[in-house]
Amino acid sequence: MNLMTTVQTVERLRQIFGDQLQVNESLARHTTARVGGPAELFLTVNSAEQLQTAVEMAYNAGVGYFLLGGGSNILVADAGISGLVILNRARKVSFRHSGAGVVCTAESGANFSALARQCISRGLGGLEWAIGIPGTVGGAVVGNAGAHGDDMNGVLLAATVWEPGFGVRVYNREEMAYAYRDSVLKRDQGAARGRRVVLSAELRLRPEAVDVLSARAEGFNAHRKERQPGGASTGSMFKNPENYYAGYLIDTAGLKGFRVGDAAISEKHANFFINDGQATAEDVRALIAEAWNSVRDQFGIEMELEVELVGDWTFE
Repeated sequence: MNLMTTVQTVERLRQIFGDQLQVNESLARHTTARVGGPAELFLTVNSAEQLQTAVEMAYNAGVGYFLLGGGSNILVADAGISGLVILNRARKVSFRHSGAGVVCTAESGANFSALARQCISRGLGGLEWAIGIPGTVGGAVVGNAGAHGDDMNGVLLAATVWEPGFGVRVYNREEMAYAYRDSVLKRDQGAARGRRVVLSAELRLRPEAVDVLSARAEGFNAHRKERQPGGASTGSMFKNPENYYAGYLIDTAGLKGFRVGDAAISEKHANFFINDGQATAEDVRALIAEAWNSVRDQFGIEMELEVELVGDWTFE
């Protein structure tokens, strides 16, 4: 942003949001990998209404914006992110009966795993697979989050989305054009125009015994903990290529334990890249390049990132 735009935007945001707006906030504090430089402007919103106001203001002022949820599945550049980063804490959740089932309406900043537990405690099935998945409802909607054979495509009824220049629109499940870890909204990434922003989502759930749901969820959780490493990471780094597991390919390429600085490919699961201390985003990107090139050279397979690289990267 130019200086005049920055000053005017900061003044307008401060008028509306007060101390919810910060300047040059370190994003390493807000990402699961614990890496990333500062956000030029950093705004915390606490409702879908505040979220819509913020993105509309940024769009109308010609200021770039990026939505941050749980901070997983992204790798923020060491140089940080120019423009406005919006930390989404819109977490309102409600339930209504609909036919033989129940519809849960959740704002996009709601913690996805916590929502799954809340549904289980109410005897509502359909989200047990989401236990332990980091991130928010909005991120799950955009990325078609999934585990254990289920995904958002199986539960989403509709998503309320703000569209740059057009306003609010409701997308049904078919319009989301879901594919493996992909959606019509995720394909906005890298687009020249502003991104569409999920404000809330409606999920179809089914009544089921709490003890049955709890047992299923804890089984999923135990499986996740057994297979996936702890520590600071982005989550799964690469999508699984057709007929393969990315972790198996990286492991077979001999890269378990491979390090660049304080970033390492996990010994437990090779599709997780761990920040063991003071890793930089460039350290992690070097691991990504090593894994991608090694798998391509050894197996002829070009893996696709599940994680999104965001911010002010310099590509040589």
